[in-house]
Amino acid sequence: MIRVLFICWGNICRSPMAEFVLKDMVEKRGIAEDFHIESAATSTEEIGNPVYPPARQELAKHGISCKGKTARQLRRDDYDKWDYIIGMEKLNMSYMHRILGGDPENKVCLLMDFTGRAEDIDDPWYTGDFGGVYRQIERGCEAMLEKLGYQA
Repeated sequence: MIRVLFICWGNICRSPMAEFVLKDMVEKRGIAEDFHIESAATSTEEIGNPVYPPARQELAKHGISCKGKTARQLRRDDYDKWDYIIGMEKLNMSYMHRILGGDPENKVCLLMDFTGRAEDIDDPWYTGDFGGVYRQIERGCEAMLEKLGYQA
């Protein structure tokens, strides 16, 4: 089983969008049993809060539900539980390394690293462009699956 944990600042926009986009992709491909996918935050600001309404609405436009998801914070012991710990932007990476105590097994990366383009996933909390973020996440998740040997 491939264990994937997506990370952003608050775990109410980008990382839960990535969590549920990837869950939808693996479900539609019939490979869901090969994956365990979740998301978490680097901050404590939103712990226990549901997915931000505009992010939830963007997922719903694509037929994806995130019902029941609430924000949680990344913990040091997460390092041993996950194969991939994937940040949405470079700022997340510095906090992830601090919380996790480093990355000796090279499990930590950015989602867009899978595309070969070192770019951040835009923060829709500030840009308001949830559709654009959805498309970035979709590209990143597709590239990740391809790199793992799961072609579309």
